Amino acid sequence: MHKPGDVVLGGLFEVHYSSVFPEWTYTSEPQWPICKGFKTLGFRHAMTMAFAIDEINRSSDLLPNVTLGYSLYDNCGALIIGFSGGLSLASGREKHYVFEENCLGTPPVMGIVGDSASTFSIATSNVLGLYKMPIVSYFSTCSCLSHRQRFPSFFRTIPSDAFQVRAVIQILQHFSWTWVGLLVSDGDYGLHVARSFQSDLTQSSGACLAYLEVLPWDSDPAKLSRIVDVMKTSTARVVMVFAQEFHMIHLMAEVLRQNVTGLQWIASEAWTASTVLQTPELMPYLKGTLGIAIRRGEIPGLKEFLIQIHPDKFTNNLQFWESTFRCKFASPGWLKAGETLCNGEEDIQNVESDFLDVSNLRPEYNIYKAVYSLAYALDDVMKCEPGRGPFSGHSCANFQTLEPWQLVHYLQKVNFTTSFGDQVSFDENGDVLPIYDVINWLWLPDGKIKVQNVGDVKRSDFKGEVLKIDEDKIFWNFITKKPPQSVCSESCPPGTRMARKKGEPECCFDCVPCSEGKISNTTDSIECTSCPEDFWSSPKHDICVPKKTEFLSFHEPLGICLTTASLLGTFLCSVVLVIFIHHRSTPMVRANNAELSFLLLVSLKLCFLCSLLFIGHPRLWTCKLRHAAFGIIFVLCVSCILVKTMVVLAVFKASKPGGGAVLKWFGAMQQRGTVLVLTSIQAVICTIWIVISSPSPHKNTKYYNDKIVYECVVGSTIGFVVLLGYIGFLAILSFLLAFLARNLPDNFNEAKLITFSMLIFCAVWVAFVPAYVNSPGKYADAVEIFAILASSFGLLVALFGPKCYIILLRPERNTKKSNNRERNHQFVKVATVKLSCGLNQFVCCVCSVEISLKSVFLLTTVCFV
Repeated sequence: MHKPGDVVLGGLFEVHYSSVFPEWTYTSEPQWPICKGFKTLGFRHAMTMAFAIDEINRSSDLLPNVTLGYSLYDNCGALIIGFSGGLSLASGREKHYVFEENCLGTPPVMGIVGDSASTFSIATSNVLGLYKMPIVSYFSTCSCLSHRQRFPSFFRTIPSDAFQVRAVIQILQHFSWTWVGLLVSDGDYGLHVARSFQSDLTQSSGACLAYLEVLPWDSDPAKLSRIVDVMKTSTARVVMVFAQEFHMIHLMAEVLRQNVTGLQWIASEAWTASTVLQTPELMPYLKGTLGIAIRRGEIPGLKEFLIQIHPDKFTNNLQFWESTFRCKFASPGWLKAGETLCNGEEDIQNVESDFLDVSNLRPEYNIYKAVYSLAYALDDVMKCEPGRGPFSGHSCANFQTLEPWQLVHYLQKVNFTTSFGDQVSFDENGDVLPIYDVINWLWLPDGKIKVQNVGDVKRSDFKGEVLKIDEDKIFWNFITKKPPQSVCSESCPPGTRMARKKGEPECCFDCVPCSEGKISNTTDSIECTSCPEDFWSSPKHDICVPKKTEFLSFHEPLGICLTTASLLGTFLCSVVLVIFIHHRSTPMVRANNAELSFLLLVSLKLCFLCSLLFIGHPRLWTCKLRHAAFGIIFVLCVSCILVKTMVVLAVFKASKPGGGAVLKWFGAMQQRGTVLVLTSIQAVICTIWIVISSPSPHKNTKYYNDKIVYECVVGSTIGFVVLLGYIGFLAILSFLLAFLARNLPDNFNEAKLITFSMLIFCAVWVAFVPAYVNSPGKYADAVEIFAILASSFGLLVALFGPKCYIILLRPERNTKKSNNRERNHQFVKVATVKLSCGLNQFVCCVCSVEISLKSVFLLTTVCFV
């Protein structure tokens, strides 16, 4: 189709979708391909360009006093024809293509609108780009065409596949579809889409391709059957198809044959608005399809222009007329059976056809913008002021000498707004500002198909690709009427982490529970994070909770028992002290050094009370005080026993002839001084220990992972050992002295009692060391408290039990006369023993005391074990 003008623009459109190539031989003359299969929408595309040029010519604002012409070529759906048409537009050489009659070429053009297929545009731009011929495509989306060095004069009013891929990824991400299949056409379009998906899908949305299949050009049934088998057996419920319309026709024929249902189809812009696929046979499978569609626009006046189409204007009009009205322009004798004759008077408005449906203008809107882009570039050429031009010497171009590369310069700077409100401009790669509509196929109850707009995707300078979608308007072709689930593995809940399956895509994984002490609080967490030191994982491993704290508490059963024992011991000490004070004038109390006995009872009472310092939450002051108080009080107690033992030995020695001088070293002052000195040494040891390396509270986590054990660390182990060692030294010394004096003849002699008490004391503390070392946490404190209480009870019972027994239950023995009689009897018995070489043993009231002490010792030992 041609129309003359001052400036001519070329156009490449797919008015026929197939062609027949005759066989060539060396002897026959060349025959050009025959185009078949009239395409109504392709014809409407060409008419849209004609309308846009006619509208510009009628405008007084754009290109005034300049008439645009056009030269439109049909590519017939074949690369060789489209490529030849592009060369003809650029060179002006005449080529004729056989439709029903010849179509002659036109002179060279200043710019070309087209082509539709990416492969066609690549071939044409590769050659015409050498001459900087501006080409503005309305339908070629291959991202490879954005390569500016390779295609320096290529522009397009449709976003590239790179943006289309990211737009589809936005949809996948919106509906949480991570396991999808991809079908692409066998060509540049499909190849670059596949590459883009493979590189962007996992990085952008964490989704994976379940399969990638290439749809064959030759529509091989075996290949299509295999591809549909893959779709049917895959667990992916979402299928993306980036292919041309005819690929989908053959694919859906196989889908229909195998009756593959339950799939959510995602359509590329190449077939998303295809009416050929919107048939009653295919809609049960394709209804609910989501697609990326070219931006829909409105072109006022286009319908009125299309209504004026008449078969007497152009050859293609005749084919359009025949296709629309199902008739033939021929002599009646040439009509076949069932064919009717066209008379040219048919009313185009009374026939049902997509040709006049301008409610969903998408490729047409891009064609409209492409024509206006060239027109605005030419208008900028006209408005150039001499001396202020963009070329060498600030010169301007003019229509008489205008070179294509000069038009490319102005085309790169085009910026205008359409009547529909969309801004049109090109970036440095010749790509238009990207925007796509999201559409949904709806099958109405009356059998009609509605392609409705449910959202859009556009690029934002700050947020990248932004998807806006109205889910309430979407029709889902599933029983649930909800989006399907399409995942290789179900999402891992909080408390677990994803572990990839070996040899499978990243979207296929197992959910592994987090280990102890680690959590994950988000869905599909890649790894588990460790809890802070004072926290532990919850049973579900989804949050960190404060660790349980453990220490010997006053409220737990063990703490209550030990506290009760401590208070009981304190009470018994008080009772004994009251008994001794009440009977302080009796020989039993007076003969056993009453002052030291009172001091010993007070120290024992403090021993029982100091055990309470080991119960409760460890504080800095309790940690320092507990061991210091324990060490000093026990040294005070053992010192009293040691002095009492020494006094017993001194008194016995003084009773012998010439031994009276010994008593002057064991007067009351000496006894007090000895106790004070021995206790002061322990006080110095404790002071040095606290100053140099003081015991302090410590949060111990080595015993239990999920607990914090609060304990008091001793600080300096040497200080603790010296403290215990000093107590042990005094205890052993007391035991040895008491053992030597155990058989002294005195009714009130304490040597036996001290021997048994020190034996219990030493046994307890010898057993304490390994038990303390091997007891964790609060049980170490419990062991130490038990050692304190056991040794304190041993001293209290062994030393004061028999005495209280005599004072309270056998008062007749608590007399001086009884003491003297027993003493004389003992001397006689000792002599008898010596004379009889030890064959007999003296038996007196002390024997009963000895028996009692042995019973108490045995009972205490059993309890301790």
